[in-house]
Parts: sequence; structure tokens; C-alpha cells
Amino acid sequence: MQIPRIEYRKILYATDLSEAGRAAFPQAASIAHRYAADLTVFHVVEPPEFENYLVGYIDENLWKKIKNRDLKEARDILVSRKRDDAVIKERVDEFCQSTLADYEDKPYVVYAVKITMGDPVKEIVEEARDGNYDLVVVGKHGRGLLEETVMGTTARRVLRRCDQPVLVVPLS
Repeated sequence: MQIPRIEYRKILYATDLSEAGRAAFPQAASIAHRYAADLTVFHVVEPPEFENYLVGYIDENLWKKIKNRDLKEARDILVSRKRDDAVIKERVDEFCQSTLADYEDKPYVVYAVKITMGDPVKEIVEEARDGNYDLVVVGKHGRGLLEETVMGTTARRVLRRCDQPVLVVPLS
């Protein structure tokens, strides 16, 4: 039996902009460089706690009506959101650049930045599937056994739910 030749053409690097993400990005960049793969830096912004709090208390249709009540206000929110997205993308790019700056012989890598809002695990798994990625790279926070058992981690939940191979890089 012959060992299969693995080719990575599309890599998804998911980050929460934490130190664990800082540890994982060079891994993703190095693999992308080695295989001349497309690299997407993916950041999920969790929805405001207020909306999370309302889920279950207000019917979804009523919530949509409340959110869409004033069209001008909605437009203003969308314009503000676009500016916020640009700021977030800029922050993600700065995060990636500063991470690679720590390495003397840093790999040359081109990446796209993609931002979305929602539950991080759900969004990462959906992006990996819908984007036909060959590999997902995530960082893992160094937490204690009890905290991980009770709360779980994004990396572990992505690993369990994702159909694509997942490289989990621990924070050293």
C-alpha cells in the first residue's frame, strides 16, 4: 500500500486574536508557504451579549421586526458595521504581520482576511466545509483540566465537528 501524497491547496486559519492564535499563525503561514496554498485568516466576532440574552425570551419574528423598525437607523447601523468590519480586518492583518515579524526567516505568504459574526465553532466549521478547505489551523489555550472539562474549548469543539483535518497548535 502506497502512502498518499497530501496536497494543501486551501488552508483556513481561525483566530480569536489571542496568544494561542499568535502561536498558531506561523504554523498556518509556513504550511501555506510550503504548499503554495491559499491561506484565509478567519475571525469570528461573537454577537453582542444583549442579543444572546434575548434568545429564548423573544420570538424570532418579533426580534426581526424590532431590529427592522426604523430603516434609517438600520442603514446607519450597516454603515457603522462596515466601518467596524474594516477596523477589525485591519486589526487582524496587524495581528498576522506582527506575529510573523517575530521570526527571522519568516515565510512569504499571502492571505485573505475574512470576518463574520456568530458562534465561533459553528462559523469555523461552516466556513471550512463551504469553502472546501483542505486544512483548518486553530490555536489552543493552555487551560487547566477542570476548566476544559466544564467549559470545553473552541479548538476541541471544532476538532470534533469539522470534517476537514484540523491542526491544533497549543500555546507553549
